Amino acid sequence: MNTKIKPDWAGEGLLSKFVNFLIQTKPIYNLMKHQARQVLIKTAEKKDIPWRKNYEELEASGIKQQLSTVVNSNIVYPDYYKVPFHAYPEGNLCWQAAFEAKSATYSMALRVWPKENLTWLAAHERLRGSFHNVLATYVTQPVHDILDIGCSVGISTQTLHRYYQKNQASPICTVGLDLSPYMLTVAKSLDTNGEICKWIHAQAENTGEPSNTFDLVTLQFVIHELPRNISKEIFAEALRLLRPGGCIAIVDNNPKSPVIQNLPPILFTLMKSTEPWSDDYYSFDIETALEDVGFEKAITIASDPRHRTIISQKPLPRLNKTGV
Repeated sequence: MNTKIKPDWAGEGLLSKFVNFLIQTKPIYNLMKHQARQVLIKTAEKKDIPWRKNYEELEASGIKQQLSTVVNSNIVYPDYYKVPFHAYPEGNLCWQAAFEAKSATYSMALRVWPKENLTWLAAHERLRGSFHNVLATYVTQPVHDILDIGCSVGISTQTLHRYYQKNQASPICTVGLDLSPYMLTVAKSLDTNGEICKWIHAQAENTGEPSNTFDLVTLQFVIHELPRNISKEIFAEALRLLRPGGCIAIVDNNPKSPVIQNLPPILFTLMKSTEPWSDDYYSFDIETALEDVGFEKAITIASDPRHRTIISQKPLPRLNKTGV
């Protein structure tokens, strides 16, 4: 049997429209938002992720005073970023989201292999490793400079940096970029050894970084949180930032995954209630969008039961008839 292109609960179908109607009904939405948070917290604490303790430690750490060292005062937050998501009214523009992001990230990995009784650390290492294994196979150019877009609190950034650094004698320069100064403040505090070259507060579609600077640009679990027109702008910016032969690598929810397509109604309803751009994402042809902005033909791999990795290369300069 052929796998459907997208889940029935996403897009313009009757089921999707019914779920969206429920979400747009305020009392029902508030209940869904509460339940979505409880699912995350219970998943985490059942597997010994100290969700509340992690929050309380960051709250008491004095980290809020470091926000000014991260904030880019020239940032104007776009409308798409100011909508509620992840059960937070302010989205990522609040301390609560930043203080819970580490626990939520580890909890996400546990949901990929629910029947295997993995520890949270084993699940996290397996999730990141599945992405890195695809990079090892399909990113064939040397990698020295990396940009992790939508880095959140830096877990993706640090694990990616360590993956490449362990196999190279020369230093790897990895940069984390995010639009939330709250997330970046936590990321800096978690980077206790100063492994990451810099943390940048900027829009991914307009980073302000020099052209032809990076060998690898990653977006790890970011695109599903964006409207497709913004994703296309980010792809164009990544093309500008990459050196010829460099790669963009995207890992995110896989619309063709049987696990995603067959989520129980309560789970996909809760998911849609916290992800405002779900319908846009699950019907978005990312591979074609990458090629439209100038990347080579994309390669898509189902990297784990719930996620896919998409890799595409910035074209190398073409030789003319004289070989120049």
